[in-house]
This record gives sequence, structure tokens and C-alpha cells, in this order.
Amino acid sequence: MIGQPRSSQRYAGRKAHRDRRLAERMVELSRENPRYGYRRVWALLRREGWPVNKKRVHRLWRQEGLKVSEKQRKRRRLLLLGESQNGCTRRRAEHKDHVWSYDFVMDLTEDGRRLKMMPVVDEYTRECLSIDVERSITAEDVVDTLASLFRSRGEPAFIRSDNGPEFIAKAVKQWLDLSGVKTLYIEPGSPWENAYSETFISRFSDEVLKREVFTNLLEAKVLIEDYRSYYNHHRPHSALGYQTPAEFVAAVELDRKVEDAGGKLEELESVLTLS
Repeated sequence: MIGQPRSSQRYAGRKAHRDRRLAERMVELSRENPRYGYRRVWALLRREGWPVNKKRVHRLWRQEGLKVSEKQRKRRRLLLLGESQNGCTRRRAEHKDHVWSYDFVMDLTEDGRRLKMMPVVDEYTRECLSIDVERSITAEDVVDTLASLFRSRGEPAFIRSDNGPEFIAKAVKQWLDLSGVKTLYIEPGSPWENAYSETFISRFSDEVLKREVFTNLLEAKVLIEDYRSYYNHHRPHSALGYQTPAEFVAAVELDRKVEDAGGKLEELESVLTLS
């Protein structure tokens, strides 16, 4: 009667249904990772194959009332950064295995006994190379861990740490000196100079230590090693363009191989030209 095509009266939009499925997945990811914001959830969705942009994720994030629990931290003025020549702002990592850093973090098992953990981080690739989990970690244990990493990965040029007794112990200093690895000890009371370790420990605490109750030492070792694998291979890292550390390393290695191949090709061309 009014000249409208029948299809316009029978069409049912699918956008609401599509957004509903997406919003449900966002809620699931937020519950699994309560310390993730919408940008990191967006990165996870993209990795799962969702063809979605950040604006749409942000809109649904607000619509669903999702948020990261806020923490108020006292601000430290930037003029304090880099006071030490060994701080991460003055001695920045320039390539893989250039600078490693390590530090300690504490927790408890269910019976109230202490857990002492020592993460080792490659500052350039953001990889977590290992996390020792023990009741106690001595200077000799530090040497054993580093020796194992040196055998499997090779030595870094530098290793950065605070002035904890385990790190400045004579046994550690002498062993690193014999290994040809230089030490970068930050200024006492200046944890921001070891920012890569501090950042990793902050994420590790938020995503594991504050969420898990460890029944015993063995359970802590297993769960923490699972997290280390997840962190390296599945957790998007904003500083790496939301790549995982493993993906970033693969991209760096590919670029290096392409560059080496290009150099060899130029060398071959120059030889052919001369001949």
C-alpha cells in the first residue's frame, strides 16, 4: 500500500547479537584477568580472531560496566629518575641479552611459611627467563640460577640489580666477573632505577600472587612456572605493540636474518662487479 519493499519490513539486524557475543567474551576475559584494561582485552580478542577495533571494545567495556580496580600511588618527580649511572634510564638495553635484571619478591604458603622468588628478566625483549621459587635463596643459589641460564641462553653484557646482600655477595661478584658479565647496581633506596624488574613483579603480583593461595612449595613452583610460560607466549605486552615477548623475539630474529642476508647479497654484488 505504501510502496515499501517487503525485505525492508522483514529484515532483522544482527549487530546486537554480534555485540552480545563479543561483550560476553569481554566479560569472561575480564574475569580471568581482573588487572587487564580494555586495551589489553582488545589485544586478546584480536589474537582470538575477533575483527574488532579499540573503539568498539571501549564502548562495550563501558556499557558492561567493566573496569580495573583503581590504585592510588604517590607520584615521584621525574627529576629523581636516572640519578645513578646504572639506572635503566641511563643504561638502556639496546638488544636481546644486552641487559638482564633481577630482584626478589616474597609471599606465603597457606601454612604461613615464607616463599622467596627471584624473577630474571631480559629488559629488551621483556622475557621472563626464570623464576626461582624457594623458602630461602642464598648467594650460591643466585650463582646456580645464572649459571644455568648462561648455559642455555648465553651471557648478557650486563645484569642490573639492587644492593641486596645476595646480589652484592663476594661469590656473585667474582663469578660474574669470571663470566665476563658487568654488574649495574642501582642507588640504594631507588627501586625505579630497576624499573623493568619492578614492573614485572608488579604484574606478577597482581595476576598471580594476589589471586592464588599456595598450599605448599611444590604447588607454588608449578603454578608460577605455568604463569611464566603464559607471560612469555600468550600475554600481550603494551610496550611491544601488544605482541607477546616470544612474538617480539621472533620478529627481531627475523629482522636480523633479513639484514644479514641483505649484507651478504651486497657483498656478493660487489665481488661480481669487481670481477
